[in-house]
Amino acid sequence: MKEIFSGEGVFVEYSEKKVRLENGHELTHRSEKPTELWWKLKEAVKGKRVKVVVYEIGE
Repeated sequence: MKEIFSGEGVFVEYSEKKVRLENGHELTHRSEKPTELWWKLKEAVKGKRVKVVVYEIGE
């Protein structure tokens, strides 16, 4: 095995927004936005057989 990518940071930005509808119900809008780090990883592993291990490093 050889390392083909190493990066640290947020891969996908995630947000939630609660909206109250006219009928009184509440709806949650969820949004996910890939970051530049995500696109670099995607390009590095494209077409390759890989093993992915992810560690949470904190806030």
